[in-house]
Amino acid sequence: MPSEATSRTGRAGPAPGGLLLCRAEPDSVGPAARLLREPMLLTRAGEGWSVLVPEGKPWLSGEEPVDRVLTGWATALAVGAPWPVLALWWDADRSGYTLASGFRRPVGYVWLANGTPAGEDEAMRTFATRLALDPVLDVQSLDPLTKPDPASDARARLRGLLAVLTRVGMTLPTGLTPGEPADRLRATARVQPDARPVEWDCRPETVPDGLSAPAGPRPIPWLPWPGLALAQMAAGLPLAAWGLRHRSTGWLAAGTLLLAHGVLGVAYGLTHPRD
Repeated sequence: MPSEATSRTGRAGPAPGGLLLCRAEPDSVGPAARLLREPMLLTRAGEGWSVLVPEGKPWLSGEEPVDRVLTGWATALAVGAPWPVLALWWDADRSGYTLASGFRRPVGYVWLANGTPAGEDEAMRTFATRLALDPVLDVQSLDPLTKPDPASDARARLRGLLAVLTRVGMTLPTGLTPGEPADRLRATARVQPDARPVEWDCRPETVPDGLSAPAGPRPIPWLPWPGLALAQMAAGLPLAAWGLRHRSTGWLAAGTLLLAHGVLGVAYGLTHPRD
């Protein structure tokens, strides 16, 4: 499969792709990621971090670009989880990230293919604050990413971003590099010692050879209080309706996850009253 795509300007560049970085252990990420109903591979990405590698490419078959799909997935995961989600995405024209955390508005930054910054400095500072990065040293390291640098293309910018995150424990497995072809990313994730598939149907017979299904006594190890669950349902319905109306798979996933997580929270609260 070709590793390059042709941009709207006729320039060759990396084929669209993305990764989802979650600031949580794989055992916590797996149950939440299943609700996206998208096949993915999950593996550890350092101390207290996990990475989700998409198995499919909905941005190629639909009308939605890769940045919108990854943003929708990140938002869907973050609104139902107590940890932030960082989406990294790229195509032939641009690369960037979106950080989603709880019900707060996602924050993101974009670089053109040649590395030209196309975002706002404030977004980078908000990014540092929400990930509890060092307000002096780490912010100083992020600042050059918002300045012109003819020697750094978009892939180099994303690598620079990841280098700063190593200070808070994030380390991607060797080979899981932004801009790499999707097939190579999946192959790299699949051979990691703790790799596991994330699928909506997690019966043993659906698990691919060589991978083990996520283990755990409960399908969801954490659920919201009934009040928050109702709020999630109220927020999820219009999001899902908007995504369906605009054929936005990312936002449809976000709304669906909110609805599903809220329903589960209410149901669990009714059948297992908290002391």
